[in-house]
Amino acid sequence: MDFIWYIMAGSLVGLAVGITGVGGGSIMTPLLLMFGFPPHIAIGTDLMYAGLAKSTGVIMHAKQKNVNWNIMAAMAAGSIPASLLTVLWLSQYDTPDFYQEILTSTLGIMLVATALVIIFRKKLLSARGADHPKSSHSRLRYIFFAGIVLGTLVTLTSVGAGALGTALLMLLFPTMAARNIVGTDLAHAVPLTLTAGIGHVFLGNVDYSLLVALLIGSIPAIYVGTHISTYVPNKVLQPVLATALMGFGVKYLFF
Repeated sequence: MDFIWYIMAGSLVGLAVGITGVGGGSIMTPLLLMFGFPPHIAIGTDLMYAGLAKSTGVIMHAKQKNVNWNIMAAMAAGSIPASLLTVLWLSQYDTPDFYQEILTSTLGIMLVATALVIIFRKKLLSARGADHPKSSHSRLRYIFFAGIVLGTLVTLTSVGAGALGTALLMLLFPTMAARNIVGTDLAHAVPLTLTAGIGHVFLGNVDYSLLVALLIGSIPAIYVGTHISTYVPNKVLQPVLATALMGFGVKYLFF
């Protein structure tokens, strides 16, 4: 019976991702915690789920030439080593109980940050100015260092590879087309979440039956969500989602 509930949870998250475009980790991890999974299992399983569920999207964006591989490579050069080092650091603890507080506190910060990105998404888009060719090289350096921070935080929380990665790309590469921002961010998110997820596999933090159920539920639901997104008022859904994420973030930070 639990397996059916997990499939339904995957469907719910997949539908929300398809309609709103917000990354699944920010919704899935709090949902798994509500089901009673300990933080290390919720985060580890969600990372593997995100890497597998999003991989088909990367192939699609790559075929449509929506991925800027130079920017993706610069970001991944920072995030993937940072993810591996974070997993190595977590492995130094005897059991997951010793790092639960670190995971939940960092999760709270990332959920609040994701909620703020959703709330101020339009302002971020309107604040994008003209790009200057002479500064593009320095922007690659900035995105490399941003990748280090993102790789560490995503590995600790499973949240942020989508929403925060997109916000960074919008700010650092203001003239990049929206489809290229989405494609590049997705192309970076998949290897990052897979790297972090495999790291959590070695830490024993992945529930495989849960992972299968989430994939069964979410993959078709994402497809359905993208098709009905034109009929659902996104300007209503995203603030509701942001409020929920903010509430979860405050809960994990202070309670």
